[in-house]
Amino acid sequence: EVESTSSERFATISSLAHAMVQERLDQMIRERQEARHRLERMRRQRGGGERRFVVMVAMEKSSHDPREDFRESMVEMITVNKIDDPKDLRRLLNYYLSMNSDEYRGLILEVFHD
Repeated sequence: EVESTSSERFATISSLAHAMVQERLDQMIRERQEARHRLERMRRQRGGGERRFVVMVAMEKSSHDPREDFRESMVEMITVNKIDDPKDLRRLLNYYLSMNSDEYRGLILEVFHD
């Protein structure tokens, strides 16, 4: 019984963290929508477009502090690839969630929200 209560609590925390991340990403999308439309119009007027490709490589790592390792990795990916578009941030989050085991899902969501 204690084990099931513990797993239910972590599921609730994970769900809450996921909802917080989702709300923040939605807010960023709304805030930047008009700016993106202006930028797209300017690009069309200039006759050119820019494509950006991000290459990510997953590697297995043993860690004593997974929270800090995820944080450092995410900050590096965002900084090096100059990711600032909410859709790209959402893709990055989905990448981290898909490439790591379910036991780290809540932690990844919390770190990404931070």
